[in-house]
Amino acid sequence: MRRSKAVAMAGAAVASLLALTACSAGTGVPGTVDAGGGGGSGSTAETVFRVAFNQPENHPQYIALENMGDRLRERTGGRYDIDVYPNETLGAQRETIELVQSGTLEMAYVGGPLLENFNPDFVVFNLPFTFDSQDHQRATTNDPEIVSELYSLLDDENIHVLGAFHGGIRSVYNSERPITTPADLAGMKIRVIESYTNIEMMQLMGGSGTPMGQGEVYTAIQSGVIEGGENNELIYANLKHAEVAPYYSYTRHLMFPDYLIINTAVLEGMSEEHRAIFTEEIGLAIEEEAELWKREVAVATQAAKDAGAQFNEVDAQAFAAAIRPLVEAKLTTGVVREIHAKVRAAATAG
Repeated sequence: MRRSKAVAMAGAAVASLLALTACSAGTGVPGTVDAGGGGGSGSTAETVFRVAFNQPENHPQYIALENMGDRLRERTGGRYDIDVYPNETLGAQRETIELVQSGTLEMAYVGGPLLENFNPDFVVFNLPFTFDSQDHQRATTNDPEIVSELYSLLDDENIHVLGAFHGGIRSVYNSERPITTPADLAGMKIRVIESYTNIEMMQLMGGSGTPMGQGEVYTAIQSGVIEGGENNELIYANLKHAEVAPYYSYTRHLMFPDYLIINTAVLEGMSEEHRAIFTEEIGLAIEEEAELWKREVAVATQAAKDAGAQFNEVDAQAFAAAIRPLVEAKLTTGVVREIHAKVRAAATAG
């Protein structure tokens, strides 16, 4: 890979973030970094967009966006490049949204539920059992006829959603025992992403939802602060959670997208030609990530088994019935109901 962030960079990158922004203050585009200011990529591009990411460098989303950076630099004649900072180097996801919003950072990958904190209509793609498959999710969450209005809702707050990447199919894992019914989760504190919807979802599933950043989960389980988490096989394996929570139960309760967001002023500062190239490359990155994801799930599952994980099926109907009231309660606005109906219609048509 053309760029690699050494572990030693992690502390330095956070400390230098504001300094990098100061170096770019004269560009006229909030958050844009001149390569000479020390963006950490070694890129020769005139402008390097930093992207905050909370997973390791072997993650499909990281790889797809790094590859996109190569193509973007070539297609724009060296005008633009992308530099992805993994492992929460630039902060937890909630923090990076605020950094993008302020213009301190150009772009970030963020879990779908976090945008509910900025506009509640984003709940529509975060509801359990909304999507039937990875392909169904990718097609509908990147269909302009379905999402154009939703993805522009935060433009006035300096946040624009560029596209939706597959974030895996989430299941529950814990340190104590296999889970087969909601009753088995009683008394367990399970890490969830930071949104009220996810806290409520876990309560209906029988556990107690505990929001925290991804980087805290391993230690929290190890120390007994929480009993487990809910996530996909890639994160479970890559972050070595199988070492402290060896029981992975296939609840398959949620498949929300991960959004790639950008500071609105940064996007608007691009020429029409370069913005068209940028938008096209986002689409190609989404497709590449999807194929990488399908291959990596099998690899990650085996790695977790090698680390001692036990995988088991659950009573899927029992969990679906438990969660159903949440879905019905959240379809409250016209925008949410219309989008949800279009997504479900696409599943039926497919």
